[in-house]
Amino acid sequence: MCCRATDNAVAESFFQLLKRERIRRRTYQTRDAARQDVFDYIEMFYNPNRKHTNNGMLSPIEYEERQCKLNKAGV
Repeated sequence: MCCRATDNAVAESFFQLLKRERIRRRTYQTRDAARQDVFDYIEMFYNPNRKHTNNGMLSPIEYEERQCKLNKAGV
């Protein structure tokens, strides 16, 4: 199997955002503090709140709420 240049695009995009929005703005006292901060960024902000272009610029929470309403309406 051959690797294409686009195979890592999603991961590279994520790590670019992580560095720009979180890591470069802070100084960590310990490695554990850095790990916890990255975990918090991913679980508390990036996954549930960040707006994504592939779902109409809604956050995952907003998207799920919209889908539930549409399902209840029978759409």
